[in-house]
Formats: sequence, structure tokens, C-alpha cells
Amino acid sequence: MGAMSTTVASPKGPSVETPEFQKNLDRLAQVAVHSGLGLAPGQELVMTATLDAIPLARRITEHAYKAGASIVTTLFTDEEASLLRFRYGSDASFDAAASWLFEGMAQAYRSGAARLAITGSDPSLLSQQDPEKVSRVNRATSKAYRPALEQIVRHEINWTIVACATPAWAAAVFPDLPPEKALARLWDAIFAASRADQPDPVAAWKEHDAKLHAWAARLNEKRFSALHFRGPGTDVRVGLADDHLWLGGGTTAQNGRYGIPNMPTEEVFTTPHKDRVEGKVTSTKPLSYQGTLIEGISVRFAAGKIVEAHATRGEQVLQRMIETDEGARRLGEVSLVPHSSPIASSGLLFMNTLFDENAACHIALGQAYSSCIKDGDSLTPEQLAAHGANTSLIHVDWMIGSNRIDVDGVGAAGASEPVMRAGEWV
Repeated sequence: MGAMSTTVASPKGPSVETPEFQKNLDRLAQVAVHSGLGLAPGQELVMTATLDAIPLARRITEHAYKAGASIVTTLFTDEEASLLRFRYGSDASFDAAASWLFEGMAQAYRSGAARLAITGSDPSLLSQQDPEKVSRVNRATSKAYRPALEQIVRHEINWTIVACATPAWAAAVFPDLPPEKALARLWDAIFAASRADQPDPVAAWKEHDAKLHAWAARLNEKRFSALHFRGPGTDVRVGLADDHLWLGGGTTAQNGRYGIPNMPTEEVFTTPHKDRVEGKVTSTKPLSYQGTLIEGISVRFAAGKIVEAHATRGEQVLQRMIETDEGARRLGEVSLVPHSSPIASSGLLFMNTLFDENAACHIALGQAYSSCIKDGDSLTPEQLAAHGANTSLIHVDWMIGSNRIDVDGVGAAGASEPVMRAGEWV
């Protein structure tokens, strides 16, 4: 769960009080419930948000009940409280996590509840804190959250993530603007990327979803055994898992509900083979990881594993992240996104993975999605591993694409063909 700033109410100002803003906020809540979640009548909803997101959380709650939700439970977090832990918590505190809470969430999912996360964290919340303590907190939280996360990555439930503009996030994206203008600009960017500013956003999502499915189908026809990425600082060959499947847009969860997990989404993605990644890759955008900004990531893979890792900023946090467990040094996802995607075209660096990963091709360290392997949701962990799927407590996306990156698909016999040139589909 991300952490955000803590102002309860939206800042005063004409941009937030206009009927147009309220209409867009309501549409965002609508698409979150209907396009993102595909909430079923009688289904429970577990939502996480921060105090800044109260207005959006209330709208989503309203639309969830209108869609027939049996009960909506929202768990709010507070960024200031997170900082107080680092300021005053005992040393032992940094190895603790609220296991009872995560167990309760896992139980809710097992009982059929849907999951919705509202993101919008301060990208630099923990940047001034001790990296070792940040790493310990992240590791403890990841372990405690594992039972709930497994149901998400195996798509046993319908889930989605949407964004809420917050003052701290807006200040990071628009540092030169006054706070009110920065917040209004960020809201406009969120509404545009989430298609909430369109007259019929649900229909717009349906059309976009079909396009993503078409790209995934083309890649599935090719049956590439690897992808070769080349560009400044990058020359890496990413082997693909055996019987891998490309996915994009919406998916039908094991509970039968169809939804779009990330809003926005512009990617098609699949599972790499954990042992078949070779070469060097350099990030093209900063990574905001658990309140710390990591910039200029450069890593080298051998036999699927990171054997060398550097960053121009936040290197200590990067090193702690890849030391989380054995699988944290291996890939769990590879995604293709054209440079002409609306999020890239906006010219904004959002410093939020939900958005920045949809502006560029990216890879993810850590846990793989079983749904990206043929019949993967019915395979045992051992069977998934035999196909090449990675296992880890983390799943961290970072961006490697730009308008200077070329991607080739490599066939089983070794022949290559262009998939992307200068960041665009061929």
C-alpha cells in the first residue's frame, strides 16, 4: 500500500469546486467500479486509501453500493504517522508488521471480496530516512502481505488500482507551480489518463481494452522465445517463460468477474523466464519505491540474475530491495508500451509507477503473474517454477523504454524480427 500526504479535505480553490471537476471525479469513481473492478452485486469491497483520498473514496463507495455491493470497507493510512514511526519507533519496530490486518484482508479475498487501491503517494516520503530501516519495514510488510498478494497475482479475485491527486504528489510533479495550480494540473492529467474526462468513459475503456487485447493476440501468435532490447545503456536479451501468454487490458478473474486491474493501462505484458535473462539494462525514468526516489538504475543480468546493480540516486535502497530474497534479483514481468502512449505524450514524469510504467516499456523484479502462463492459475508453485516463473516477496516495475529503444522478437530457432523501432510498434 502506498502512503500519501495527510490533508483530509481537498484544498479550496475554483479548480476543485467547479461542476466540471466534480463530474470528472464522479466519472473516475464510476469507471473504477464498473470498468476497473467489474464489481458483482452482493460482493464485498475492500478499499485502501490515504486521508487525502477521502472525497474520491466516498464517491467510489457510493457507486459500489449503487452497483449492489454488500459492504464496502475502507482502510485509511496516514503519511505523517508513517514518518512518526521512523522518528520515534524502537529499533525492533522496524521488523514488525500488522500481520493480523493482512491476514484479515487475505481472509476477505478468500471469502469473495474485491480489492481496490487508491494510489497517490508522496514519491519522496521516506527519502530522508535510514535506508536500512526502510528496507526492514518493506521486508516485514511484504512477508505479512504475502497471503493476500498471492490471491491478487493469481487473479483469484477482481481488483484494480486508481489514482488520486494529492498535494505532496502534485508538488513533486509540478515543483514550479503554486500548490493549488499543481493539484489542479495533476487532477487534469489523472482524469485524461483514466479517460474520466470523456463523455462516456465506460465505453471509452471498452474500446481501449479491445485494442490492447489485439496487440496481445498478435504477440501470442508469434511465440517468441525471447525479446532483445537495445538502446543507450541497454543491450539485454529477456528469455520468455515456457508456454507464456501475453496479456493486456482486462482479464477475467478466477471468480468469473471481468475487470481492468490498472487504471490507466497502456501495456501488454508477459512472464519472462527467471533463468534466461542476459545483458545490461538502464532505466529511462526514476523509480518511486516505498517513499524513496531511485534514479539512474543500471543493472547487469547473467543467467537470469542481477549480478551488478548501480543507481545515481538511492543506490542503497536499490541494493536492499534486490536483497529482499532470492527472487528479488530476477524478473517477474516484461511489458511493451509504445512511446506514443497518451501518458508518454503528456510529457509528464509522474513519479508514480502506475502512470510511468504506462509511458514506457518496463520490466519488474520479483513475483511473476501465473496468469501469464498457459493454464498457470491451475498450476502448483513447483510447476510454475518449472515453466520459468519467478517467486518473490516483491514485484517492482521500472521503466526501460523510450523513443531510442528498439525491441526484436527472437524465435525458437534464433531468427529475429523487429517488434518495436524507436519505441513504436512495427
